[in-house]
Amino acid sequence: MRNPFFQGIGGVLSADIAVPDHERELGFYSKVLTTGSAPLWRDDLTNNQGTPIIGLGERIPEYEALPLQWMPHFQVSDIAASAARTIELGGQELFHGKDDDGKSQWAALVDPAGAAFGVIPVVLDESYGASPLDGIGHIAGLSLAVSDVSTMCEFYEQVIGWSATSVSGSGFEMRNPDDVAAAEIYPKNDDHESIPSVWILSLPVDDFDESLRHVREGGGEIVKEVTGARYAVIRDPVGVYIALQAKK
Repeated sequence: MRNPFFQGIGGVLSADIAVPDHERELGFYSKVLTTGSAPLWRDDLTNNQGTPIIGLGERIPEYEALPLQWMPHFQVSDIAASAARTIELGGQELFHGKDDDGKSQWAALVDPAGAAFGVIPVVLDESYGASPLDGIGHIAGLSLAVSDVSTMCEFYEQVIGWSATSVSGSGFEMRNPDDVAAAEIYPKNDDHESIPSVWILSLPVDDFDESLRHVREGGGEIVKEVTGARYAVIRDPVGVYIALQAKK
């Protein structure tokens, strides 16, 4: 099973976005994510343990260069090398944070298909992963639909340190050096035509049906729903794509 929420190369413990109409967006996600009798998220969008997993920032002028999409933060072994390989392989570097000695601390990048992501050092924090994920808000899935799957898999193999394993439907699981499946990259086809080539992160909710009701009432749209899997890709009021899934 793909699970990006782990410490180590290729793992994703957090994601963020800078949005216009910030107050409305915060209200939308607060209602959509905090459903059920035992919500997995709080009104401030930390998870139910108070951990900041997703960050919803205001789109101030400093962040205008960032694409309007959720940006997962991939852990890598060498931030500077990952940023350099991104540019060499046809991607872009938007920001590159360095300390006073010039050592890379993080970078915001864009792949050749236009999907934004961040790279950060490998997290060494025992508070992450210390508890079972059942009933805890976290990033539960990560997927990317692209026109050229093989090229994009090679890009992320070289930039993040994943390896690609073929799965059914011409898609690939992206695995870290410890053989943990972190994400899926699959071909854009008729089923995914309405979903852009951006990283779709999936967040679990306690009451899936109630969450979808809040999506509609809050000005969002359900783009694709997989009824049996209790999974849906949605578009929020400012046009950003993300996925919801029922709590396992």
